[in-house]
Amino acid sequence: GEGTRTETVWGTTHRRRTTCAMALRTCHQTKPIGCKRDGAYATARKTTCKAAEVAAHTKTFKEKTWSPIVYENGQKAHTLTQERFEVIQDLNGFAEEELLDLLKPVEQCWQPADFMPEPSGEGFEERVREMRERTAAIPDEYLVTFVGDMITEEALPTYMAMLNSLDGIRDETGASDTAWARWTRLWTAEENRHGDIMNKYMYLTGRVNMRAVESTIQRLIASGMDPKTENNPYLGFVYTSFQERATKVSHTNTAVDAKKYGDEVLSAMCRNIAADEARHEVGYGKIVEQLFMRDPDGAMLAFADMMRKQIVMPAHMMDDGEHEQNTGGRNLFADFSAIAEKTGTYTAWDYADIMEFLIKKWDVPSRKGLKPEAEEAQQYLCKLPDRIRKLAERSAGRKAKQPKKSVPFSWIYGRELQI
Repeated sequence: GEGTRTETVWGTTHRRRTTCAMALRTCHQTKPIGCKRDGAYATARKTTCKAAEVAAHTKTFKEKTWSPIVYENGQKAHTLTQERFEVIQDLNGFAEEELLDLLKPVEQCWQPADFMPEPSGEGFEERVREMRERTAAIPDEYLVTFVGDMITEEALPTYMAMLNSLDGIRDETGASDTAWARWTRLWTAEENRHGDIMNKYMYLTGRVNMRAVESTIQRLIASGMDPKTENNPYLGFVYTSFQERATKVSHTNTAVDAKKYGDEVLSAMCRNIAADEARHEVGYGKIVEQLFMRDPDGAMLAFADMMRKQIVMPAHMMDDGEHEQNTGGRNLFADFSAIAEKTGTYTAWDYADIMEFLIKKWDVPSRKGLKPEAEEAQQYLCKLPDRIRKLAERSAGRKAKQPKKSVPFSWIYGRELQI
């Protein structure tokens, strides 16, 4: 059904036409770019010219007088206002001239084969035996943490889909020549090597149950993810800025631990993955910097919005199909996260450190001339890292007093770890 209502999104009040979710889903399925005007959906004409493609996209949106808010499972979707869509469009030149340069040509990228025994060469079996000897001393806690990170990396199709859900930057054709579309595809191509090499390495070590791992990957991709970014690139780029730094921290720590346990090759592999994540972090961070330059109120509100929701990890819907049953109802992702915290790979203190880093990077404390709601968001953000650290200390104190439980993990053939 249709009607109108007044709604506030990030401090801006708009009259909106509400349309049933089914009609909107049909709209999104049948148009690459479009809007509803006088009862008809307008579609930007297809073109091979990049400039014409961007111009058509912008023109179509500017004709729109309402935002197609959809409610799915109680959550808002498509919350980007027309004014902020135009801010995103204003970033096209930045994306073309500065963002894409952060990604490497294929010829300059490392490949998984660089770290693996050459299967067609002499001595392949011997090098595999050497690999198994190197990894024999790696403890189960490390394996569970590494495998959880690997499963997260392997769910890459979900993350590309998330980026392409963001209004104003999505790849409308699947092979669009816009800077945003190329960034998404090139970023995905670089990231694809991470899960690939981690998977192959674990397979050759013989230390993990690959069928259980592969089942978990398939289930995770099928489940998707729910980052609560509302199809809104302001929210989406805050999320990716945070997540890229989080993955860099995690892979850096697994590199340090691999070296400690005597596997220099595994350590080098993790360092190279972390270096990729660092470049990607720079890119997403620069996008948000540009949003703060052009729309400080909107960027501040978006940052605070994502922090209030809390940044969920990409693999939060992880499930192997048996962990809950084998542990009396325990959650696999929660138990993997507990092991990652126990090993110091990724902790609540890292979460607070990342937040503090982004607050300084985006110059949040010194922003002046903000509207009242954005000022409130600014104050909330500046106090949050210390608050999270205090909560982490209290949580750690409570956990220290609780009895440990033995929890089996299918990834390591049902061997138990203390949580």
